[in-house]
Amino acid sequence: MWKRRRILAITISALAALLLLGAGCGADSAAEPVELTMWHTYVEQMKTDFDELVEEFNEGPGAEAGIRVTVTSVANSSVLNEKLLMAASGDPGAPEPPDIAVIYPKIAVTLQSGGKLADLDDYFTEEELAAYVPAFLEEGRFAGGDGGLYLLPIAKSTEVLYVNRTIFDRFAAETPGATLEMLGTFEGILSLAGQYYAWTDAQTPEASGDGKAFYYPDGLFNWYMVGAEQLGGHLVVDGRIDEGSSAFRKLNDAYLSGAAGGGVAIFNDYGNYLAKTGDAVCVTSTSAGAQFYPDEVTYADNTKEAAVFDVLPYPVFEGGEKVAIQRGGGLCLLRSDEGRERAAAAFMKWLTEPAQNERFAAKAGYMPVTSEARAQEADDALVRKMLETVAGMQEGGYRFYVPPVFDGFDEMQTAFVEEAQQQAGARKAEGAEAAEAAEGA
Repeated sequence: MWKRRRILAITISALAALLLLGAGCGADSAAEPVELTMWHTYVEQMKTDFDELVEEFNEGPGAEAGIRVTVTSVANSSVLNEKLLMAASGDPGAPEPPDIAVIYPKIAVTLQSGGKLADLDDYFTEEELAAYVPAFLEEGRFAGGDGGLYLLPIAKSTEVLYVNRTIFDRFAAETPGATLEMLGTFEGILSLAGQYYAWTDAQTPEASGDGKAFYYPDGLFNWYMVGAEQLGGHLVVDGRIDEGSSAFRKLNDAYLSGAAGGGVAIFNDYGNYLAKTGDAVCVTSTSAGAQFYPDEVTYADNTKEAAVFDVLPYPVFEGGEKVAIQRGGGLCLLRSDEGRERAAAAFMKWLTEPAQNERFAAKAGYMPVTSEARAQEADDALVRKMLETVAGMQEGGYRFYVPPVFDGFDEMQTAFVEEAQQQAGARKAEGAEAAEAAEGA
């Protein structure tokens, strides 16, 4: 489903978009431009890159067709979601809802069930939709059983394994049997995690039990979900965690044992923070985070060391299916009137054409969303490695898993992670107490 296909030339699709604009906006569109508003969650360099694309549209095809897009709100996803729900519900003091927003499926379900989103099937032909990667497109068909399309993919990511090769190679040189190939499976990673903890602990003989973590699953709930899929099961069944399955028992034992032994980090933030301080050697995390990994490590004593990071495919449990998560938001079209919706849809088409989408994806570290688009050379060296690795995963038989979407999913996820980390922390504390008691005996 990830195989690239040829589609109509970019110039033809651009002309089609302009014709669609003209049909929706009427002959007087140049004299009375349609003013559309947009909200998104992109920050820092991604915001700059995205806003440049919006302005390019405004000054080119948008100006010719009598349409202008203005970004009126930028916030992180939780803040934007709250504002969007308030605006869509008409709460007192809420801002006017935008015409277009970048959101995730979980909030799109709520908006669609309330009748706030337009069905994009009404504004895209079958030929136009055939240009998108099928798995990305299907993520936008999610609720109510009506089969409508409510999210258009704009940038997608998966998860990969980031490795500090500088530390890993030093560790492997002093540890018989430790190889980079072991990082291809979670069994190998967990075995190395125990060895690494012992290796770092031994470097300070004056203090026992101060070894370092080797691995951190950034997004613990994702780790459980994908692991269950790899092992032939599902973590979430009928809106509940299936704790009775053999897959869950294997996953839970692996995580709790690894964390209790000190080789797996118990942490509640992005994995690149642990990478910056050398408190984790390898991290499974979003492919879109490649640009945030450092080229040097600052240790607790404030010493610094240049570091080379590598990007490897998402690990797989031995004997399991190659599965990795599919992540990323999409463009939704909020209901207004047919003319505005048609104009907004034309902008969305232009924005996701290969010429525009390739540039945005390369700069932001995402995967392009159409089959025709090619991952361009990125400026950042680690982003280039990531894109090569993800392309290899796509071509190497990985299935990309889309998490379920339903009311209460976020709360369930939060509660699950808190409970798992509490159990891991308790086991780790018990182990430390037992070790101290043994030393004092």
